[in-house]
Amino acid sequence: MICGGLAGTVLTAFLAPVLWRHGRYHGALRPAGVAAVATTGLVAGSPSGRGRAGAFRRRTADARGPSSQGPPTLRSFPIIAGHVLPLAARLRGWQDPPMAPRIPRLGRHRAVQAGAVAAVLCALLTWWLAAPEGTPSPSGRMSIATGTPSGVYAKYGAMLKDDLARDLPALDVRVRHSQGSLDNLRQVASGEADFAIATADAVATYLDGGRPGAGRLRACARLYDDYIHLVVREDARVRSVRDLKGLKVGVGADGSGVQLIARRLLRAGEVDFERDITPVRAGINTLPQLLRDGGVDAFFWSGGLPTVSLRALSERLPVRLVPLDDMIAPLRRLGGDEARHYRAAMMPVDAYPKANATEAVKTIAVANLLITTDRAAAELTEGVTRTVIRSRDRIGQEVHAAQLVDLRTAVFTDPLPLHAGARRYYVSGKP
Repeated sequence: MICGGLAGTVLTAFLAPVLWRHGRYHGALRPAGVAAVATTGLVAGSPSGRGRAGAFRRRTADARGPSSQGPPTLRSFPIIAGHVLPLAARLRGWQDPPMAPRIPRLGRHRAVQAGAVAAVLCALLTWWLAAPEGTPSPSGRMSIATGTPSGVYAKYGAMLKDDLARDLPALDVRVRHSQGSLDNLRQVASGEADFAIATADAVATYLDGGRPGAGRLRACARLYDDYIHLVVREDARVRSVRDLKGLKVGVGADGSGVQLIARRLLRAGEVDFERDITPVRAGINTLPQLLRDGGVDAFFWSGGLPTVSLRALSERLPVRLVPLDDMIAPLRRLGGDEARHYRAAMMPVDAYPKANATEAVKTIAVANLLITTDRAAAELTEGVTRTVIRSRDRIGQEVHAAQLVDLRTAVFTDPLPLHAGARRYYVSGKP
């Protein structure tokens, strides 16, 4: 900014008289005639031009042409008066003077010196504007804990890895599969992984339980929402969570966010996890096949829309999605910090076109967060957060849930505070 102000000042100081003396100005650079003379007071007599004598002298001066006048002021040139001076004023905080001072003639030597100084300053300004950000590019190895191989977390993590390799080429990024949110939180807190994806309710559970490393957890961004699915065969009698009594129910793998919400939904529906159902602790990589083979009568899933393996299941087997909107109030009555992270949501018909739904399915949604710890370097976290926001459209072409990643909502990472590096990215104003 300083370079810009000095360059603008020097250029406007030496260009006007030099152009005047050498007759190099034409068209837009020609002095503004009578108006210029009247404004600057270069003609003898009343500077304000009051009276007939003043008007006569102005007309006479104008008739003689510009060559008969002394050196022009900066305001004699419309381009300089209309563009350069206001720019210089903004850069240096000048107040617009009521009358521009006369610029003395510059000798050839001084004009050459001024031109050299201006060229140097302009070069410095160009370098300053084009220089890369001062923070060094992160290097070394980092890992991201995602989820089961056929889940949305794993697909999103794999594509994010590719974008990180492009944006942070000195960084060796590894993707770690896991059982889901609770397992991811454990991995990050223990240092096994540097970053992870986890649902907000799982984060709240981890914090409330005072588990190891909970106080060091930080967030980089709110990503997309997970939608809770209860999947049954089309001809099943299940119309609500309460109808699951006596059935074999897939509840998600141990350590997964799916099992966390499945346990809560069953409790809210007054279904005992151990006595009223036969819980099958499996994940999305095996549950669709178990439903086809009769290994389960129904299963829970929490993931972005659409989940590829569920869409594939619906194309091979007539299935139905059970509405869960009647569980929101009972969930909140259970209490705990986790309940406030659930909200009512709708699964559109085109998420699973073959799932025999004629209208949107009312369900529950919970936000996903990209998390790390306060051990992560600010430069690394800033770079990762930037890539997460920038990669939305590319990843969203294959992981449709990623289309919901938005700079305007990414900062809402309750119940975790933002990492200092992520905060630095958001306040920088650079998309």
